[in-house]
Amino acid sequence: MRTERSLTRLDRVFARLDREPERPVQLGMPRMSRHRAALVVACLAGYAAIVWAVITTSWLVRLDWQVMFFRPYQQWPEIHAWLDYYVVLGQRGPTAVMVAAWLGWRSWRQHTLRPLITLAISLLLLNLSVGAAKIGMGRLGPHYATTIGSNEMWLGGDIFPSGHTANAVVTWGILAYLASSPRARRWLSALSAVMSLGVGLTTVYLGTHWLSDVLLGWVAGVLILLALPWFEPLGARAERWLLDLRDTVRTRLARRFGKEEEASASPVTGPSGGLTTLVRRPAAVGGDPGHTARGPVLLPSGPHGTRAERGPGTTPSGSRRPSHPDAPGRSKPSSSRPVA
Repeated sequence: MRTERSLTRLDRVFARLDREPERPVQLGMPRMSRHRAALVVACLAGYAAIVWAVITTSWLVRLDWQVMFFRPYQQWPEIHAWLDYYVVLGQRGPTAVMVAAWLGWRSWRQHTLRPLITLAISLLLLNLSVGAAKIGMGRLGPHYATTIGSNEMWLGGDIFPSGHTANAVVTWGILAYLASSPRARRWLSALSAVMSLGVGLTTVYLGTHWLSDVLLGWVAGVLILLALPWFEPLGARAERWLLDLRDTVRTRLARRFGKEEEASASPVTGPSGGLTTLVRRPAAVGGDPGHTARGPVLLPSGPHGTRAERGPGTTPSGSRRPSHPDAPGRSKPSSSRPVA
């Protein structure tokens, strides 16, 4: 009885690395539903409420100062070194490179540019929205605060909202947004939530952000992820344009190299109007000036006579090397058949 060999975990990993034969039809593309639109409105309301609470120096600002005076980095100094490395997961450069490498492999495997284009759109929205809010409100951080109990707004700072937190939400959340199965989407959503929560609280622990900065960063990142379905048609048009550009470049290169090959393989017309054969001599070896490369030799394409039809002036009547009288077993060559 023949039994099939069960696949090991390593076999399944290598099977996943194989490229799919064609682009999958169902990629689980999210759409802007009523539920998602309601969440967008709720996030906008929360965004405005946090900004208003900070501007009016409400209880949220007092909580910011209480957490700052608590100084968590002095309360738990044993985890300070580890959190210095963990907060890098919220920096835009390293996280964008890591996520772009993963999504680039997915784009190659699934024959689609959608993952990379969606990542580019989300990062562009993040830079525009969060960057404009930072510059517009100009809040100073805890290490640069000037007046105890104030909101520190419009003083030339750039920490409100927290860029680390918003970047962690968008960069790691885009993996869940682009997941192709419900199970993968659940696991990646949980992973992105843990990463964004950890990065935000780490900035509060290190004293680089107020607690309200982190709250607004979470809301700003979630708002970008919820608004991405509105930009899916733009991403689809960009993908079609890039694929058409790739096909155009390939066609032009194929035509150009095809014409060059035809020109190099085409026959040359001789002086008499007939076709001639192009014979190329090998180039000089080692760059010896005494053995320079010569140009092509043109041989006439007219009919060539056979050996028997050649005249006596062109055909040798005997051997080109005289026979040696003392050489044994060598006979005189016949004059009727020349020896070349």
